[in-house]
Amino acid sequence: METNLDFDKQGGLLPAIIQDAQTGRVLMLGFMNEEAYRRTVETERVTFFSRTKRRLWTKGETSGNFLHVVGIRVDCDRDTLLVKVRPDGPVCHTGSDTCFGEANGGDLPFLDFLQDLVERRHREMPEGSYTTALFREGVNRMAQKVGEEAVETVIEATNGTDEGFIYEASDLIYHLIVLLTAKGYRLDDLARELKKRHK
Repeated sequence: METNLDFDKQGGLLPAIIQDAQTGRVLMLGFMNEEAYRRTVETERVTFFSRTKRRLWTKGETSGNFLHVVGIRVDCDRDTLLVKVRPDGPVCHTGSDTCFGEANGGDLPFLDFLQDLVERRHREMPEGSYTTALFREGVNRMAQKVGEEAVETVIEATNGTDEGFIYEASDLIYHLIVLLTAKGYRLDDLARELKKRHK
């Protein structure tokens, strides 16, 4: 928990930008006083200070759509919070995914989330994890798995079903992420290379 936040600058409140940790979509903006911040950290559920009701309120306390904290970042001036969350459901009281009327959709950002998880497995090497087993087998085995999954993807694309093609292509991407991680790279490095070629 951060201890040197600047609550004094804005009358005891910090703006808290709430962002979906998986999609990257900004969901809402709320305000936290020191007690709300402390409760958010302790319970791992977002709690705000309501400026109209003049009390603490945990988002989801009536709807059940809690915001589960994944991480909290502090800006450079230490007076604004970026709270990354996993939402249980729609965030806005209107029923919208976000308080800005945007859909919180699109699954492409999940690949970043997945690579973060793979990197965590690489650091922690938990027992019983398939990803851990791949890291233990080494780069040659990981590269071999990428090759096997590529062949299976080609077979499904040319002689299989659409469902089989998507399944095998997903296996290919997962094993490629594992190999990239082992080599110290991320999908961003591939995007950067493709962007360079696009020029």
